[in-house]
Amino acid sequence: MATSEAGRKAVKTPPRPLRRPLLEALPYFTGLSPQARSDVEARLVRLTLEKGEAALLEGEPSDRLFFVAKGRLKLLRTSEGGREHILRLLRPGDSFNEVAVFDGGPAPATVMALEPVTLYYLRRKDVLELLSRYPVVAEQVTRYLAQQLRELVSMVEDLSFKHVSARLAKLLLTHAQPAAGNGAGLREHLTQQDMAAMIGTAREVVARSLRDLEQSGAIRIDRRRIIITNRKLLEELA
Repeated sequence: MATSEAGRKAVKTPPRPLRRPLLEALPYFTGLSPQARSDVEARLVRLTLEKGEAALLEGEPSDRLFFVAKGRLKLLRTSEGGREHILRLLRPGDSFNEVAVFDGGPAPATVMALEPVTLYYLRRKDVLELLSRYPVVAEQVTRYLAQQLRELVSMVEDLSFKHVSARLAKLLLTHAQPAAGNGAGLREHLTQQDMAAMIGTAREVVARSLRDLEQSGAIRIDRRRIIITNRKLLEELA
């Protein structure tokens, strides 16, 4: 059974040098002076989760802004009937729960660990102090949130206007190995149920669409591993 971050205690924070690579990978904190970086580091709290544990539960109060240091999580919404829609997969360098931190409301989505993960978080009061103290952080947070809004608009557009096969093709391209062409696999294993939850359809529809993509020559499925055999064709289908 999933438990939220409110029901667990944070792990004691390790020495600062272990946190510095994380800060350098986060878009919020690039370009900070050494003094400002030390200020941020001193406020970070470390939290570890096992596979299946929840960092957040949709609708629960939370004042923590999380940063992923290790492992993968899924950010999802659940319908009244229990159906999942995965909004994002979160990897090292990603952040989540900005909405609740900035508007003071409950968590808008559940975040579940897909494997053992290490997170760091800042309390809302620390986030607001950092934004006030360092204008460069405020500027980068604004830019990052605008980027996330663009992605959400694109997601709504895809769900509204694109056929399932086109949404699936786009999903495969998004999760393909970076800068890889034909013969590339996906960065992570996605089950048909995962893909269905990410593009807003049923698993059976994903299975049929994968067969169609394979017959078209865009992909090849080898022991449940999806390999892109014709990236240009897949891009045209997306």
